[in-house]
Amino acid sequence: MAGEENNRAAFRIQEFYCQKNGAPMYARLCAAIAEGLSRESEVGRRVLDWPGEPTRDALPLRFIGGLHALVRAGKDSGLAAIFRGEATVPAAIAADLNAALVAHDAELLPWLDGPPQTNEPGRSGSLMTGLLEVARRFGPKIELLEIGSSAGLNLLIDRYAFDLGGTKAGPAGSPVTLTPAWTGPAPEQVPVDIVSVRGCDIQPLDATDPAVATRLLAYVWPEMPVRFGRMEAAIAMQREKAVDLVQSDAADWVEARLAEPQAAGVTRVLMHSVVWQYLPEDTANRIRAAMAAAGAAATAERPLAWVMVEPNRAFAEHVIRVRSWPGGEWTVLATAHAHGAWIKYGAAAEADRVNINLPEMAKVEV
Repeated sequence: MAGEENNRAAFRIQEFYCQKNGAPMYARLCAAIAEGLSRESEVGRRVLDWPGEPTRDALPLRFIGGLHALVRAGKDSGLAAIFRGEATVPAAIAADLNAALVAHDAELLPWLDGPPQTNEPGRSGSLMTGLLEVARRFGPKIELLEIGSSAGLNLLIDRYAFDLGGTKAGPAGSPVTLTPAWTGPAPEQVPVDIVSVRGCDIQPLDATDPAVATRLLAYVWPEMPVRFGRMEAAIAMQREKAVDLVQSDAADWVEARLAEPQAAGVTRVLMHSVVWQYLPEDTANRIRAAMAAAGAAATAERPLAWVMVEPNRAFAEHVIRVRSWPGGEWTVLATAHAHGAWIKYGAAAEADRVNINLPEMAKVEV
């Protein structure tokens, strides 16, 4: 039962995350799952008996993504009422949920087999906040390397437009313009010239495949309609011009890319968002070591940087951090909404609270 209680607790953690990120309906759903998920269905039993660390494995998001897919396909009226926000009593939500699980066991089980793969396009605003700092330090030319690229939605970062507290970046007239609500001073207005963007994923997705696009949209929280249009526009941009995305182990790929010749006057940047928690510890250690070695060899003419946007789950916010060489120290630039709706920059990020030695943050250190 200790395992079951731990797995139920993961939904309470996700409830808090949803409340902090403007999704009260999903918060209610998570609370109902935590309290009322039964063993009537195979899905329910598998969730309650989950063998891994449920929060690190994103178990709630796997499960709820499958539920949303059923709703989007019009397959369950009880679930649809929950997702429309019409059900607010936890016991009633749990009853409709358990009935839906029994009815749709076979369709829902595969959603538990792997973590969500979205790389929400809105997170590019947080990543660009880090890239502006890199460009301020070393100049405009940047070579981008992304791990955990999933469907490659953030590999379009050179094609998105940005307004970050009044600081502009990216091509004018882009089909996707990211304008997160901004608190604090704007980043310094410096030119950013992204000369190349490449990415890898252990299991990359082709966003231009209609079935994949349907899956990606199921992971979008329905209380945030702006995200649907943004993702659809990003997928259309991939149809117009493909991204450079390959299948690879993250450590293998980073080691190989760092070994390549680097052009003078170009900063090589490793970036990622909501990826680190999914990496096996050996993979993470190899990336740390590879970046440390490459950093030790970096020069002012051929700098290296690391931009990460990873969650601090104690506060249900993402932390935007930058490390660069020559130099080598981590800098907390900002905190951000999980899907890019807002960014708190500089002192507004309350950086003191995100430097707590939480396990998931400590594991990011090199």
